[in-house]
Amino acid sequence: MINNYYEFHSYSNPPSKGEKVRLIYQCESCRSFTRQFDVYISPSLDFIYKFGQFPEWEIKIDKNLEKVLDKHVKTFRKGLICESQGYGIGAFAYYRRITEEIIDELLDSISDLIEEEHRVEYKEALDKTKQTRVTQDKIDLVKDLLPSILKPNGMNPLGVLHSELSEGLHAETDQDCLEYANHIKKILIFLINQIIQSKESAKEFSESMKSILDKRRKK
Repeated sequence: MINNYYEFHSYSNPPSKGEKVRLIYQCESCRSFTRQFDVYISPSLDFIYKFGQFPEWEIKIDKNLEKVLDKHVKTFRKGLICESQGYGIGAFAYYRRITEEIIDELLDSISDLIEEEHRVEYKEALDKTKQTRVTQDKIDLVKDLLPSILKPNGMNPLGVLHSELSEGLHAETDQDCLEYANHIKKILIFLINQIIQSKESAKEFSESMKSILDKRRKK
């Protein structure tokens, strides 16, 4: 700590009972970054309550995920914070909102990974998703057409997502919502990362094959 808790008093070491104090800490590594905490000390000295912090507390997000979420990243971060604090209802609400906002983009991205024999069927189902605004209905239309690359051990993440979104609406406690929220978060992260990795792998493979073919043509 780089300041004195009594810095706003006219004398040193005043009693701390029932006081609101500011505590400033400095990073031991860079010696420049500081974080300030405003706390209340109980009259009986049996607890301390934090009521302020600067910079505000935040959770870092994977760069790929942050890039895909784009304008929705703030909402996702709020969900992470709620989840970390045990506020299940809040976390579920934020993750559900994220799902509703990115579902169309997510399903469009999956279309590039669909096996050849199912592409027409997926395209037709995808067109139908544009006719409804209900997220669960959108997922229900395409979940059975998900490519195997997005179904680890045969498990269908869209099917689980559909179920969790529905069940979570009827949850009554923070703990129940916390469980549903955690599942939704993990499914979204898995789908987004898997789609990115699959597309990057396909791109690298195509470029590699193109390079080989170009060399052969020049011979």
